[in-house]
Amino acid sequence: KLRGLRIGQRLYDERKELAEELDLHGIVIAGRMPGYARAKRRAGSAADYLEKVVSGKLRDQVISFQLKNQFEPLGVLENYLPEDKQSDGHAAHLVWRNPYVDPDEAPEMRVPRGVESVRLATCQLQARAVKDFDEFVRNIEYFVDVAADYRSDFIVFPELFTLPLLSFETKKLSPIEAIDRLTGYTPRLTKELTRMALEYNINIIGGSHPTRADDGDIQNIAYVALRDGSVHTQEKIHPTPNEAFWWNIKGGDALDVIQTDCGPIGVLICYDSEFPELARRLVDQGARIIFVPFCTDSRLGYMRVRYCAQARAIENQCYVVMSGNVGNLPNVDNMDIQYAQSAILTPCDLPFARDGIAAEASENVETLTMADVNLADLSWARAEGTVRNLRDRRFDLYHIDWDSNPDHSHAPSGGPVPAGGHNSPGGG
Repeated sequence: KLRGLRIGQRLYDERKELAEELDLHGIVIAGRMPGYARAKRRAGSAADYLEKVVSGKLRDQVISFQLKNQFEPLGVLENYLPEDKQSDGHAAHLVWRNPYVDPDEAPEMRVPRGVESVRLATCQLQARAVKDFDEFVRNIEYFVDVAADYRSDFIVFPELFTLPLLSFETKKLSPIEAIDRLTGYTPRLTKELTRMALEYNINIIGGSHPTRADDGDIQNIAYVALRDGSVHTQEKIHPTPNEAFWWNIKGGDALDVIQTDCGPIGVLICYDSEFPELARRLVDQGARIIFVPFCTDSRLGYMRVRYCAQARAIENQCYVVMSGNVGNLPNVDNMDIQYAQSAILTPCDLPFARDGIAAEASENVETLTMADVNLADLSWARAEGTVRNLRDRRFDLYHIDWDSNPDHSHAPSGGPVPAGGHNSPGGG
């Protein structure tokens, strides 16, 4: 009857819950070895006996139960309790590590104390003509206001969400002229994003916007305005062939997490989500949420981004938030047709949504999609989940080296004109 009540298991569970509530690193115990005295002659020393139990060659009533409860052996405490004849006086030195506390984690990578649930909002934005910059800002501010009313911590807009600013140009611009015209709005855009983040108390991932760098190159850059008044940037590392050909957009050189009041986050602009090394770098720096602003013209292009974003969530045990454009602007290149189904994606394990989708927008409809995600669930999954993708990496076989001094001299140039109607981004 007592076995059916699982008293031992309940006691261990209560101890773990207490350690988690108190934010302790773990539990250290001295465990009895009641099978050792009987098996001493064939098992050898107490340390040898413990090793055989851990490897499954022998079974010990107490130690095996503790191993099942995620306790790890540290060694043997010799002559710990001489009156324990069954253990020959010895004890197993064991530790259980709190999966929600990583003592080796750098302070800047940690989720701030008290932050567990984070509310995310993704804006699936309708492309529409505007008469001036102020009208464009009012359109964006509407969604910021709504997301803030729902007490969202973040809102993300799509890649190239500023292309409607070309809709009120009086003459037809070439692709190079158009992108150059857009770069002129950068100072006003960052000023408005900063204002909205402060006024509405929300962190804004400003999709992406073409920006001319100091060296004259144009890059596709995400501006992240935080509610503490700071502005951060993340350039797109991989321009698509169409972006490079029609707009002469250059790839960025840096990829790093952005520190927020909800912990470190990362941004991968569209095509960048299709390169797993980038997401892995961000997660290794502490990111638990990765935002993916995208701009795709067809369902095929969208599915490339969608499947890769879901893969990034699974393999890195993190949340991925996608935001895309819908609709069309006939007089603006790259906005002639759009396809999107924005989503908030999760790992696929027991604490998360059944299909790995916390929330999902309807296809090709302007809307705001929101969901609450639990950062503690990620910590649990990484430490105790059904699969533990981050922990189980084989560093003895492979690892990623990030070049701190990139050299672009090897990059190919020239080649045929990329396919994809007009100068469509081609799904990246």
